[in-house]
Amino acid sequence: MSPVNFYRNYIKNNMFTKILLLFAAITVVTILSLSYLMYYFLSQTAVRDELAYQREAVERVERYINQKYETVQSYVNDLYRSTALSDDASFFLMNSFDEYMAKRIDRIIESRGSNSDSVLSYFKKRLEDDTDIENIILYSAEKQYIYVYKQGSMNKLYQVNSARSFIPDVMALESLNVTLPNEWVQKLTRNEESQLFSIRSPINDMRTYKNLGQLLVYFRTEGLHQMLSSQSPNMKGYILVLSADGQVLFDSSSKFYGKRYPYAEELLNPKETVELEEESYITTLSNNQGGFTVVGIAPKAEVAATSEGLRSTIILAALACVLFAVLLPGVVIVNYSKRTNNIIRFMRKVETGDFVARIQDPKEDQLGQISQSFNEMLEKLTKYIDKVYKAEINQKNAELSALQARINPHFLYNTLEVIRMRALSQGAQDVGEMIYSLSVLFKNIVQTKHNYTLKDELEACRLYLELFRIRYKDKFTYEFDWEKEIGAIPMIKMSLQPLIENYIVHGLKTDRYDNHILIKAVWEDDRVHIEIRDNGKGITAEKLDSILKRLQLAETSGEESFGLRSVNERLKLTYGNEFGMDIQSKPDIGTTVLIDIPVTEEELGNNV
Repeated sequence: MSPVNFYRNYIKNNMFTKILLLFAAITVVTILSLSYLMYYFLSQTAVRDELAYQREAVERVERYINQKYETVQSYVNDLYRSTALSDDASFFLMNSFDEYMAKRIDRIIESRGSNSDSVLSYFKKRLEDDTDIENIILYSAEKQYIYVYKQGSMNKLYQVNSARSFIPDVMALESLNVTLPNEWVQKLTRNEESQLFSIRSPINDMRTYKNLGQLLVYFRTEGLHQMLSSQSPNMKGYILVLSADGQVLFDSSSKFYGKRYPYAEELLNPKETVELEEESYITTLSNNQGGFTVVGIAPKAEVAATSEGLRSTIILAALACVLFAVLLPGVVIVNYSKRTNNIIRFMRKVETGDFVARIQDPKEDQLGQISQSFNEMLEKLTKYIDKVYKAEINQKNAELSALQARINPHFLYNTLEVIRMRALSQGAQDVGEMIYSLSVLFKNIVQTKHNYTLKDELEACRLYLELFRIRYKDKFTYEFDWEKEIGAIPMIKMSLQPLIENYIVHGLKTDRYDNHILIKAVWEDDRVHIEIRDNGKGITAEKLDSILKRLQLAETSGEESFGLRSVNERLKLTYGNEFGMDIQSKPDIGTTVLIDIPVTEEELGNNV
């Protein structure tokens, strides 16, 4: 099936399909938009959290090295605060080792075995207290020797005369506080394979402020590795510790240690992200006192990888929500569509004349109410049709009642005309007039006329009244008052004549000479008001109430009030329940019958 045919068959004229597609489109766009926003904010939160972890790790590393730096400075300060230690350190650095040892022996003998003021004992104790220390090195600028403490090994003395070693030159030039261990010193102490960082502090004479030598402390980087692995196990990227000249003092990834960091210039003015080996998030923290900088580097791709699981979860959740949000309403809408199509199918049955069809929908929602209302409408329509049929039957009965028998019209006209001519020939003028009126009246009743008007009905009433005027001579008069322009409006046949007949039969007083009946028709707004008023016997209140009740019982059998019921029922069936007949009467005063007929100005104009 082509897309055009599919659209015509299933979408163009299908309201529910359009609703479902519109709802599905809005739902998908909304869920996808919310999912994207959720992923964006959560991924940004993940980045912020990761950078927070990185900053915490950088701060811990900075605190660790700064603590080591302050520890080394405290060693020197202890030497300065203690006169005995200061003197011992000065003597140690200003004299040969043999001379120092000889003096120490003499001092021990004098102090009876006390060795608390020995600089060598002091630093040995410091080495034992801190397992992160690999070496404590005392360098004598005067005698150019190095005294080395090594963790887990014997202390050693090395002569580093400038004629045989570069160490004195290096010691004289070195001015940074936290650096890499000098390669010449490392070779001398056999620490080439270890990853260490060095903290240096000069030792001066407290009296002359002359530089006596250097204190170097080599710390292992294992402590930093252990601290990061225990306190920041899930941190992305790596941590670097750089000296002032860009040398890598520590590298948690072990890629750049002992080298100059190739991207040191890019870190001078760091932004949130810097293009290094790859685009990376950067966190830096400088320690001006120690002369080092701690840098946290987290590759952007590695940080983004932490959101992969989140993205997959959000995608799956969004798809599940879309599926649920589309399928569930889809099932409901399809159900409504089936029920609506069922209603349409039954309506088409009714169009073909099947008034027995009923919609079976027991639900109480809007469609159920429509189905119930449709069934009730069919019930009322069936009853209405029955009433229309009965109205036609009543119309025929009224005509038959007026004729009293099915007489051949031509035979009746011819016979009445013969009788009339005989009466005229005998001088019975009034008899001839009566026969003429009766002949025309019967002709008007039995003939079939396509457009029967108010004028036709009033003329029939006049002929009928003329018969009784002749019969009662001076005892009875009648009057018609109606506007000529309303004479052409459609009118129900035999709708006024039975009312006039009812007056002649029940209301006329034969012992009076002022019997009178008025038939008046007036057009007001959208109605024609017809009034039939007489001055006859009238009707008592009890009997009038009984008559009015019988008028509402259209199905009542019997001849009592048949003419009135027939007129009233035909008026209501033709024009609606708000129209009909109203009777007002008082005994010995007369009776008034009021009838309203709906008519529009356009209808009136077309019929004039």
